[in-house]
Amino acid sequence: MSSQKKKKLTPTQQKYQAFAKAREPKRPAVTNTIKAFFVGGTICTIGQGLQWFFMKYFHFTDVTAGNPTVAVLIIVSVLLTGLGVYDHIAQWAGAGTAVPVTGFANTVASAAIEHRSEGYVLGVGGNMFKLAGPVIAYGVFSAFLVALIKIFIQKIGGI
Repeated sequence: MSSQKKKKLTPTQQKYQAFAKAREPKRPAVTNTIKAFFVGGTICTIGQGLQWFFMKYFHFTDVTAGNPTVAVLIIVSVLLTGLGVYDHIAQWAGAGTAVPVTGFANTVASAAIEHRSEGYVLGVGGNMFKLAGPVIAYGVFSAFLVALIKIFIQKIGGI
């Protein structure tokens, strides 16, 4: 807590804050990091395996195999979210499930599921992108800026 806010607290409130902080359980940062690393790595390994599968058995190139790989990861993530499995995995693994494709699909699907009682248009459609919308907007804006920088560097360097 900042010292500015601490000054506004009464002595009893300050005493309670110290009491609560002393009894707050310590977060197992190393264990959480290891869990996140292995679950995120497993998701990425599954994605790599899917890409290899599409290249080996459907004769995709390494570039064209990306699209069906992402589609399968999204479908599986949405299905696991709908069945409630993804949330249990995320609870255990923490940030490891935030791998961009599956984490984004989970975010959109869970928002849609949460608001389905409000109807398809105003509930699902209106709330599905509340959390994902800023990610899309900033992602597109960032991609635009990176493209401008690349074009500028190519013009300057003559590459």
